[in-house]
Amino acid sequence: MGLLSINSFAAGAWIAPDSSARPIENAVTGNVMAHAGNAELDVQAMLDHARNVGGPNLRKLTFHDRARMLKALAGALNEHKQALYDLSFATGATQSDHLIDIDGGIGTMFVFASKGRREMPDGHVYLDGEIEQLSRNGTFLGQHICTSLQGVAVHINAFNFPVWGMLEKLAPTLLAGVPAIVKPATATCYVTELAVRIMLESGILPEGALQLVSGGLGDMLDRLTLQDVVSFTGSAQTALKLRSAPHILENSIRFVAEQDSLNASILGPDAAPGTPEFDLFIKEAQREMTTKAGQKCTAIRRIIAPENHVEAVIEALSNRLTQTLVGDPNKGETQMGALVSNAQKRDVLNKAAIIGTEATQVYGDPSIAESKGAFLSPMLYHCENPDTASRVHDTEAFGPVSTVMGYRDIEHAINLVNKGQGSLVASVITHDAEVAREVALGSGAFHGRLYFNNRDSMKESTGHGSPLPHMVHGGPGRAGGGEELGGVRGVMHYMQRTAVQGSPDILTAIGQTWVDGAAEIKAPAHPFTRTFHEVQIGETIHTEPRIVTLEDIEHFAHFTGDTFYAHMDEDAAQRNPFFPGRVAHGYLLLSFAAGLFVEPNEGPVLANTGLDNLRFMKPVQAGDSIKVRLTVKKKTPRNDEYGEVRWHVTLTNEDSEKVAEYELLTMNAYTK
Repeated sequence: MGLLSINSFAAGAWIAPDSSARPIENAVTGNVMAHAGNAELDVQAMLDHARNVGGPNLRKLTFHDRARMLKALAGALNEHKQALYDLSFATGATQSDHLIDIDGGIGTMFVFASKGRREMPDGHVYLDGEIEQLSRNGTFLGQHICTSLQGVAVHINAFNFPVWGMLEKLAPTLLAGVPAIVKPATATCYVTELAVRIMLESGILPEGALQLVSGGLGDMLDRLTLQDVVSFTGSAQTALKLRSAPHILENSIRFVAEQDSLNASILGPDAAPGTPEFDLFIKEAQREMTTKAGQKCTAIRRIIAPENHVEAVIEALSNRLTQTLVGDPNKGETQMGALVSNAQKRDVLNKAAIIGTEATQVYGDPSIAESKGAFLSPMLYHCENPDTASRVHDTEAFGPVSTVMGYRDIEHAINLVNKGQGSLVASVITHDAEVAREVALGSGAFHGRLYFNNRDSMKESTGHGSPLPHMVHGGPGRAGGGEELGGVRGVMHYMQRTAVQGSPDILTAIGQTWVDGAAEIKAPAHPFTRTFHEVQIGETIHTEPRIVTLEDIEHFAHFTGDTFYAHMDEDAAQRNPFFPGRVAHGYLLLSFAAGLFVEPNEGPVLANTGLDNLRFMKPVQAGDSIKVRLTVKKKTPRNDEYGEVRWHVTLTNEDSEKVAEYELLTMNAYTK
């Protein structure tokens, strides 16, 4: 195969490398296989294209439209993932590594697509939190909303996950309605370029939504505005240089960083040799040292075990590492491939030597490093004095390197794990829930994620080093202080939260969700006879009243078995500070409410799927009457046949006082 030219995609056109391009070596052979970079790339044209074409095109779409787009993109990548596998072997990654990077990235897009449809509205405004009552009579209210930033997201990604590292940022960015310029690390940009080509050639993305820089960004970051976002993954040194640039600081440009992390794993004091937890701990440690040849931002760098079990940990882990076959990732039997480049191999060896000034190497095969490719043996160290050591807590060898250290008690273990000064993840393998609680309280503030595992959860657990799209990924301090993923939380990094204040009608119009006190629309017919598309937000009916009798209360009590004293014993009920005497059951009132507002005949309402936010405000006694107001609060399409209608239901008594309130969920057909 000849030398690959890795192109950029800028302002709608593919741009080939120029004479300034950097060589890229094959991690397995050490030979140059490609080149990438173009010093003449018009970065201003790229920014203009994203802001003036990509942004408007994306913002025309609703959250649900964008979610469907993500699902289709994930499907397109899934159809072509074999090509991505084949190319990724040159990065030093094994087939198992591909499943993390390529399948993991595709899976992340599918999750964001699902969450976009299920947890976000089919609109353009995301409501963040509940209505705030800012006035006595409810005529002036507050609501936090989130709207799309009107700029561009610049994603600067690391070399270790050329697909997942792009998609885990791209999915929430596109869902937010913001175009992206992706700049992968040059060492593996050829894999990212192929993934971008697959997405662009699918025809799914609107024009301007995605651009690619293979090589350097030039002065792009100096041209950003308050509407733009930089999301960076890489070293702390590079992050500091970029985020402290005067232009970034002066314009308060959002800068999300995920950087170095001395992640740790604690073997619980209860997890002695011979327990399922001890075996699990060794398995997790070995996996984290060898997956992607240890080139994972979440890999375990510090192994913290009870002092009396340190020797057993070293022996068991060394035995397991001995069985790890290091070699050509193209071969099916290989369990650990190469590092990404010989430059990275040299860096890891240099960092390992620094760690070696405070720790003794207890496992490793130096002969493996003699090959032309970027191969290294797993290297295990033992630090006897972790309290006085510093390099083992602040030096990350970004490869198959980890250090074992002992602790006296759980408080000591917490102090040691916190010496990393902020990490992406810390794990605890224990069957003792109190140990888990103690670590969560003592160490939670230092880590973006805490992973607890034991015999009860290990069969279904996802592993110490696996960030999931549902949960936040990031960490304080040394880890960068940033946050990614986390479901809808990840989308919010590319949106602006704004406090809006106004009348119920104003807030209803902005959020496309009916607010109590807003105008009611008189339904031309019973709303249960109208399709999903026919009913309007604010459409309301008021029912006739119904008197609640003592016979009703007693019949309901005996029929259901709910003979709680407040419904059956007058004297006991009067002694209760909440009740004036015997009162109707709350669920009796809900049943009567349904009887008052339901249209019984077959129609577009297919099913009642639940109640939300149920509150009982005032007791109802025998002789009182209740009536119901039923209002269409919100509409959300769910599939090609029906959508969800959220109804605001209010029960009032004969004095027009609220006695109960809730939100009813129904699935309504699009056609009759």
